[in-house]
Amino acid sequence: MLDTWHDSIVQVGEFGLLSALVVGGGLWLLQKNRPQIGEQLDNMVIDRSSVENAVNKTQAIINQLAQEAVNHASLTTLREQLEQLLLELDRREIQIAVTGGKSVGKSTIIQTLKNVETLSTNSLHFVETAPLFTGMNENSDAVTLSELQKSDFVLFLTNGDLTDSEFQVWQQLKAVKQSVLLVFNKQDQYIVDERATILQSLKQRVSGNVVATSASPLPVKVRKHEADGSVQEWMEKPTPNIQELTEKLVEVLTQQKQQLVCTTTMRKVLLLKAEAKNCLNSIRRDRSTPIIEQNQWIAAAAAFANPIPALDILATAAINAQMVMDLGNIYQQKISLEQAQQVAVTMGSLMLKLGLVELSTRAVTGILKTNAVTFVAGGVVEGVSAAYLTKIAGLSLVEYFEQQEIALETGTGLNLEKLRQVLQNVFQQNQKIAVLEAFVKQGVKRLLPETKPVEVLG
Repeated sequence: MLDTWHDSIVQVGEFGLLSALVVGGGLWLLQKNRPQIGEQLDNMVIDRSSVENAVNKTQAIINQLAQEAVNHASLTTLREQLEQLLLELDRREIQIAVTGGKSVGKSTIIQTLKNVETLSTNSLHFVETAPLFTGMNENSDAVTLSELQKSDFVLFLTNGDLTDSEFQVWQQLKAVKQSVLLVFNKQDQYIVDERATILQSLKQRVSGNVVATSASPLPVKVRKHEADGSVQEWMEKPTPNIQELTEKLVEVLTQQKQQLVCTTTMRKVLLLKAEAKNCLNSIRRDRSTPIIEQNQWIAAAAAFANPIPALDILATAAINAQMVMDLGNIYQQKISLEQAQQVAVTMGSLMLKLGLVELSTRAVTGILKTNAVTFVAGGVVEGVSAAYLTKIAGLSLVEYFEQQEIALETGTGLNLEKLRQVLQNVFQQNQKIAVLEAFVKQGVKRLLPETKPVEVLG
C-alpha cells in the first residue's frame, strides 16, 4: 500500500496546489448557484412507455421511503401526486406559459391570443409567470423556471436582442426538453432596418425558432386632408400583429399535442422523483451521521497514539473500509469487505493526489499554533487531521451514494472521476475557517480532555 500511494503522490508547489483548488472550487460554486430546473432530457426519447417507466422508478423510491420511514410526513402527498401524474397522460388541455422580463407584453399577448378564433377550438390554458430578471429575490428566477417545467409550451417574450441572462434561461429550458418559442414582441417600436437586424440576430442565437409580433402597437398619427383644404389629425391604434405567432401555435398543437403532454408529464415525474429521493436521502443522512462521527474519532485516537505525519490515513484504512460498508448498507449499495477496502484505499489515494492531506494538516496546524500547550502535545495535529479527513471521506461517500441509481455489484462499479469531483466539492464546503476552528476545538477536547479549550485568535 505504501509503495502504491508513494507512486501516486503528485509533487505540486503550494501556490499551484492552492490555485488549483481555488479554481476548481470556484467553478463548482458557479455551477451550484445556477438555477436548477431538473434532469437533462436532451438525449432521452420520450413517449408514453418511457414516462410509465419513470413512474415505476419513482414508485420504487417512494416504496423504499415507506420501508425506511413508515410515518414520513410526505408519503401520502408523494403517492397522491404520482397517481395523478399517470392520469395526466390522457389529458386534453394544453397549458401555455408566457414568460420573460418586465414590461415585455406578457399580459397583452395572452389577452390577444384568447380572442383568436383559430385557437379557440383547442383546449388552451394560458399562464403568465412572474417577471424574470427583476433582481428582487435571488431565488425567484429559479422558482419561475421550475414552474415552467409544468407547462406544455412556453412563449418566451423579449422586446429586443437577447441579453446574456435571457439566453441562459433559454438554454436551460431547452436542456429539459421544454418546447419553447421565442417571441420578439413590440417590434413596431423599432425602425424597419433595426427590426430586421434584431430579428436576424435572434434567429442566429436560437436556431431560427423566433416569431415577431406587435401585440399592442403604438398609436400612429393619421392625417386627413379635407376638400376645403383643412387638415384633420388624430392618433389611431393599429390592429395587433400576431398572425405569425398564431400560425406557429396552430401548427404545434396540430402536430405535437400528444408529444407535448408526454414530455411535460415526464418532467413532472422526474421532479417528483427528485423530491422523493431528497426525502429518502434526508432519512439516510440522519442515519449516516453517527457512523461518520464514530469513525472519525476512532481514526483520531489511532493517529494520536501513533503519529506518523502525512500517512495517518494509511493506519486507519481498515476503519475506513468498515465505514464504507456501513454507509453502503444504509444506501442499499452491495459492497463486499474486499470492495470496501479498495474504495478506502482509492479515496486515500485521491486525497493525496488532490493535496487534501497536506492542506488539511496545514490548516489544523495553523489553528493549533494559537495554543502553545495544545500544539506541543505529541500527535494532536495528526489526530485531528485524521479525524477531519475521515469526516471528509464519510461525507463524500454519502454524497456519492446519493447520486447512484443502482447498487455497486463489483469493484469496477466505482466511478473514480465522479468520486474525485465529489471529494473536491465536499472538501471545499468544509474549508470555511469557522467550521475548521469548531472541529479542531472538538478534536482537542476528545484527545486531551484535561487541556484547556483552544483559544483561536479572532
